[in-house]
Amino acid sequence: MYDVIVIGGSFAGLTAALQLGRASRSVLVIDAGLPRNRTSAGAHGVAGWDGIAPAEILGRFRDDLKAYPHLSQRGGKVTAIGGQMGAFSVTLENGEDFAAKRLILAHGVRDILPDVPGLAEGWGRQVLHCPYCHGYEVKGEPLAVLATSHMGAHQALMLRADWSDRVTLITGGMDGLDHAALELAGVQMDSRALEAAQIDESGITLSLSGGDSQRFAALFLGPRTTLAESPAAHLGCALSDGPMGPFVKVGPMAQTSIPGVFAAGDVARPMPNINFALADGAQAGSGCHASLLFPEIVTPVEAAQ
Repeated sequence: MYDVIVIGGSFAGLTAALQLGRASRSVLVIDAGLPRNRTSAGAHGVAGWDGIAPAEILGRFRDDLKAYPHLSQRGGKVTAIGGQMGAFSVTLENGEDFAAKRLILAHGVRDILPDVPGLAEGWGRQVLHCPYCHGYEVKGEPLAVLATSHMGAHQALMLRADWSDRVTLITGGMDGLDHAALELAGVQMDSRALEAAQIDESGITLSLSGGDSQRFAALFLGPRTTLAESPAAHLGCALSDGPMGPFVKVGPMAQTSIPGVFAAGDVARPMPNINFALADGAQAGSGCHASLLFPEIVTPVEAAQ
């Protein structure tokens, strides 16, 4: 039996494992090999790693963890979780079973892109979600924002303020937007529906209803997120509502509503960011370690909102 199984081997999960490995705890990291930012060419705004591909950073990270003999890493998708604090069981898609005293969920969430041809092909390259992560690389260029929710207006205002004076919000006829504020800020608005996107190395061409096409350096949007069929859903962790979808509710030591289960990274916060994931992972690792030492001081969060 391991002291801890970490489900998810990206920035949050590997950081949590590092904390526990340095305490000489036996840890197994299980990773499905599908990090959320796998299509991105560079991780921006991360001190020491600015512009380096996330896959390269994670490769270095995994190599670092090999220095700790109590820490193991393996690939695989978790399909079932059972048991309770002190004796959890984790089953992989290939039928393998593992046991642990504690669990850390760092598997992230799944993005749900609008059902528009071409968007998935450009996701993480010309179809982007975060001005902080990707805005500087397209600074001063014509940019589009697709309003998938009212948060689209917020995104357009941000981009217009500090990244480009040529920002178009594609509303698709969405009601409830503050048109006066958007116009005052200099955001252009287009009420037509987005029907298709064509990606190439220098930008994105958007086909709008009525047959017109427009060219932009990038398209920003806020995808809906889901935890459906995830380990967090299997366990029945209490959730909180975020602007883009639910996330696991955690306490100050990253503990969830399930005794002995901790969560870190995108699965446990409404705003995805590598810097936050690193901090969350450190918190989850130290909180989990505290639970192993002093179980009585780490109490689950309340399920009620």
